[in-house]
Amino acid sequence: MAEYKLPDVGEGLTEAEIVTWKVKVGDVIAINDIVVEIETAKSLVELPSPYAGEVTALLVAEGETVEVGTPIIAIGEPGSGAAAPADDAPREDPTPADAALEIDLSNPAASGGGEGESLVGRNKADRGPTRRARKAAAPAAKAALQGAFAAGDAADVHVPVEAEPADEPAVPAEPARVVEARDPGSVRVLAKPPVRKLAKDLGVDLTTLVATGPNGTISRADVEGARGGASDGAAGAAGAGASRPLVARGTSTERETREPVKGVRKMMAGAMVGSAFTAPHVTEWVTLDATATVELVERLRKRRELRDLKVSPLLVLAKAVLLAMRRAPEINSWWDDAAQEVVYKHYVNLGIAAATPRGLVVPNVKDADQLSLVELAEALSALTTTAREGKTQPAEMADGTFTITNVGVFGVDAGTPIINPGESAILCFGAIKKQPWVVQNADGDDEIAVRHVTTLALSFDHRHVDGEKGSRFLADVAGILEDPASALLF
Repeated sequence: MAEYKLPDVGEGLTEAEIVTWKVKVGDVIAINDIVVEIETAKSLVELPSPYAGEVTALLVAEGETVEVGTPIIAIGEPGSGAAAPADDAPREDPTPADAALEIDLSNPAASGGGEGESLVGRNKADRGPTRRARKAAAPAAKAALQGAFAAGDAADVHVPVEAEPADEPAVPAEPARVVEARDPGSVRVLAKPPVRKLAKDLGVDLTTLVATGPNGTISRADVEGARGGASDGAAGAAGAGASRPLVARGTSTERETREPVKGVRKMMAGAMVGSAFTAPHVTEWVTLDATATVELVERLRKRRELRDLKVSPLLVLAKAVLLAMRRAPEINSWWDDAAQEVVYKHYVNLGIAAATPRGLVVPNVKDADQLSLVELAEALSALTTTAREGKTQPAEMADGTFTITNVGVFGVDAGTPIINPGESAILCFGAIKKQPWVVQNADGDDEIAVRHVTTLALSFDHRHVDGEKGSRFLADVAGILEDPASALLF
């Protein structure tokens, strides 16, 4: 049997959260099959298995954060039998090996429960898929089970899942992480560990809930729904034997909630604080007429080469940035404080800040300065799609040299962006809006016209990028957006 230990999937990451298991105990997998999705300090990552065989145990529950090097899954030879799972998936009922022992458990009285509520007393059809038959169960255990059903108290009998061969020492099965415990009222409740913790934190009584999760389990939605419909007080006013969802007195869950800072958000917070209090930021603004860029985008969308790609003003801005850097290489450099050197980079890894449900990520297009406009459009489309799906890998966010943050998609005019660590500048792209603008008519006279107007804001590290360099770069980018044909001059 092999244990797969949590690997370091990035540069020196020390821990990760188990988000979703892609396999369950009893599954037979091959090398490189995806077994789990984890969240690191940088992104969501799907881990492939380095082993082939049968999943015998999931050693870490979903929602838990563990350190690199911690065993997370056990994989054995196919047919070797699975240990009791440590994951948070509902445990299947043990199935006696002897077919003659298949007993109809649909009678509540046979399981010691009332009104058919005991989850031990389910018939085979209700149980759903079951694992393969185990090796012959111990005669004593089988006799105990038969005697228990005869006495009507089978719910209190523990039967080993599998009897070990006589020539091998018996190893007690590890208890399942999904607790199948007797709660008050003799009602068995199935719930995942994170759901049980949530119920405990919110003061919700699991025995009062109607299970809507898979295989009769209490889901997170069940608990949250009960919390939302509950009220403080009058708990004793219910009739005898009646109960309802409760929220513990004195809790503040009705007015505020707390969310742990971890994963991508934790990394982002640390990086932004470090950058803001290390590099002296200067931000400059320019408002410009982007009508020519809007018209260019409309023409580009009709081009055969770009017809199937997402073409927006962001594409033109990205190209303008790459061209303007030729005149201001300091924008694409980096202040190495430890060595007291300025590192000039002769390549551009262009980052695009993307908001995801798990926090801000900044994947970058490698060697963007070497790409044609069509290739750049393809790269930006792939980058944004991957980011929205939450599947950006750490390598795709590493080694960025310059970043664009597009706040215009939210209708925001501009902002004062914080420079990403390891870079010297970041450009904020505001919304393009129709506004009155002073233009010259054919006679050279000024007149007011409706134009597409936007604002750019550039933050740069003033330790080595002085005002002249930053201003020249920003003016060059603005000039290309105002007149895309001027790009031929770079």
